[in-house]
Amino acid sequence: MKATGIVRRIDDLGRVVIPKEIRRTLRIREGDPLEIFTDREGEVILKKYSPIGELNEFANEYCESLHENTKFIAMITDRDNIIAISGGSRKEYLEKRVSPELEKIMESRTLFSTKDGNKPIKIFYEDESPDEYSAQVIAPIILQGDPIG
Repeated sequence: MKATGIVRRIDDLGRVVIPKEIRRTLRIREGDPLEIFTDREGEVILKKYSPIGELNEFANEYCESLHENTKFIAMITDRDNIIAISGGSRKEYLEKRVSPELEKIMESRTLFSTKDGNKPIKIFYEDESPDEYSAQVIAPIILQGDPIG
């Protein structure tokens, strides 16, 4: 593990402030759940928690079902990455970071469709040609009022 040179003190309630630069780099937003681990050397490890990542097998089966019924590419994401795909290139899409446009749709908690006159959007961050998509339907996954994918 690489040392960053940042030292933080724990307050009386046991809280530690994660510096803004680290939160921005790791895309940790206010309210995001974090897993806390300890290892054998006594290090405390914080890891972003993805509720959808826990349901990986279910996400893959759901994608397969969507693809079989629609004959279109189906994808499931968490808030950060594409975690399941069916009908398309796994190598091209799987574990790619979602685009800012897709993040915005998730945050809005509304259905997005090119049928409503919208132009196709980039799905993943490095996606260079959203015009390749002939149609898109994007439905945020909501858990207890918060978008999780």
